[in-house]
Amino acid sequence: MTASKNENGELRKPTGTSRRTILKATLAVPAAVAVGFSMAARAQAQRNPAERNVFVSHKYEEQKIDLGEMEMNYVVVGSPDKPALLLIPGQTESWWGYEDVLELLSTDFQCYAVDLRGQGRSTWTPGRYTLDNMGNDLVRFIDEVIGRPVVVSGCSSGGVLSAWLSAYAKPGQIRGAMYEDPPLFSSELSPFYGQSIRQSRVGEVFHLNTIYLGDQWKIGDWEARMRAVGINSSGEPPQNLLEYDPEWGRAFWEGTVAASCPHHIMLSKVKVPVQLTHHARRVDSSTGMLSGAMSDLQAQKVREIIEVTGSPFTYKSLPDAAHAMHDDDPPRFDQALKEWARGL
Repeated sequence: MTASKNENGELRKPTGTSRRTILKATLAVPAAVAVGFSMAARAQAQRNPAERNVFVSHKYEEQKIDLGEMEMNYVVVGSPDKPALLLIPGQTESWWGYEDVLELLSTDFQCYAVDLRGQGRSTWTPGRYTLDNMGNDLVRFIDEVIGRPVVVSGCSSGGVLSAWLSAYAKPGQIRGAMYEDPPLFSSELSPFYGQSIRQSRVGEVFHLNTIYLGDQWKIGDWEARMRAVGINSSGEPPQNLLEYDPEWGRAFWEGTVAASCPHHIMLSKVKVPVQLTHHARRVDSSTGMLSGAMSDLQAQKVREIIEVTGSPFTYKSLPDAAHAMHDDDPPRFDQALKEWARGL
């Protein structure tokens, strides 16, 4: 990566990929201070948040496609004579969370890594962060950019969208779907099984981001946000949060993101082979609070529902794996995805 300057001529250094796990990315004090968020940048953010001057250079060339309501930012890595792979980042993550693993994956795939609406350089759409809207963004992206059947792999909230595509994409679009540690059921306000978004540590994080960072960064009080969890910080948010619309978190905390897409119904519509990887998790025996993306009960119910559809299902329990395994341990993620995909 190369250093760049912001609109005030101040040197900005890329922080690298800071989203090692959901909790590290949102709770921990960043090891490197990200770009200074000046008053001029704040004013620009209020006018057009996704065009703020907060971005840094990356290894791969970024492109955009106009999908109607929104422009989607993405990169392509690998040869077009290889099978297509769509990579969907999680909440608070931009495409470059996959930056370190793309070279490994590109030996077997032509990889497309995207910024979802409200993240990275893609369009922000306040009040319209729903699974159905974001899923249909990806359907149009597959049609207009990839143009052929694709394997999909999404992490966290991106894993829920991978599930959405496995159920609701157009016939013939999806060859198979990997769900990388997705918060199925646990990211709903009133799930059919297990803990809700308000019974998880991650939900608390999203709620704090909504309060202290504010819609479209109009508040942007990072220091107060950190003090709320008992950490004194005089720095700016890490790079991934500078590229994130906190209304994403509001949509999850208030339940609007899945209001039209209950997870148990979505999973009953799955039509393609699925691999679910289930990473570090724990349920507090005294409070019932969930730490991690999904409880063992919830993972079991995902399996039961999908197996009834007749779609092939593979479950990998990886309790020692970080939430964003593709970022934390690229070789392990690469192996898990390729071993499964070879059987498609």
